[in-house]
Amino acid sequence: MLANKTAVVTGSTSGIGLGCARAFAAQGANVVINGLGDADEIEQTRAAIEADFGVRCNYSPANMLHGEEIAGMISDAEKAFGSVDILVNNAGIQHVSPLDEFPIEKWDAIIAINLSSAFHAIRAALPGMKERGWGRVINTASAHALVASPYKAAYVAAKHGVAGLTKTVALEVAEQGITVNAICPGYVWTPLVEAQIPDTMKARNMTEEEVKKDVMLKAQPTKEFVTVDQVAGYAVFLCSDTASAITGSIMPIDGGWTAQ
Repeated sequence: MLANKTAVVTGSTSGIGLGCARAFAAQGANVVINGLGDADEIEQTRAAIEADFGVRCNYSPANMLHGEEIAGMISDAEKAFGSVDILVNNAGIQHVSPLDEFPIEKWDAIIAINLSSAFHAIRAALPGMKERGWGRVINTASAHALVASPYKAAYVAAKHGVAGLTKTVALEVAEQGITVNAICPGYVWTPLVEAQIPDTMKARNMTEEEVKKDVMLKAQPTKEFVTVDQVAGYAVFLCSDTASAITGSIMPIDGGWTAQ
């Protein structure tokens, strides 16, 4: 379905981003992965995508804190593959803390990585998409783009911002063959979710099992974590011709969380 397309997925050395990168590769797209981690492990991940799916896969070490590096990542991908047809803004970090104790540097970093990085990447990718008359921008938002939770001020603010950015860009390019949508997962069992458990335990005075049962899965009527494959499948669908009329949408995949 995506043969001869190129997908850039930020924050894709693990979790949802890696799931999306592999799902696009399974459909024939060349991919650029990006993110943090051990260099040898990243190389194994990159090489596995090429071996498993017979596509080309590059790695970009671009730091999502820096707009010029993000623009460089898009430029490098266009030079390497000829185009950037699909952009998934997935990079994200989290910090859990009461607002009056929230570290300023954590606020700044979360806004930069979860929100501003999407702006920089979209800004760099749009000219090529406009020139070709086709493009898919998918922003990984969160159920927290639609509802709030205590102790996550920066994350909730950033994800609400992603929703607004998604709608605005979708309107700007609606007549140019480009769709822009946000996927809003609930709790997906990823390194990002796992890493926030200790801070949530501290902020709420709970055990690990209580955080999982009474905070995370309590929010989701299905009482199950969303899977990486479910989110990746959603992303692939948004790149299909069937989804070409879907743009500016903020779409939950959250086990019923935001239906409440």
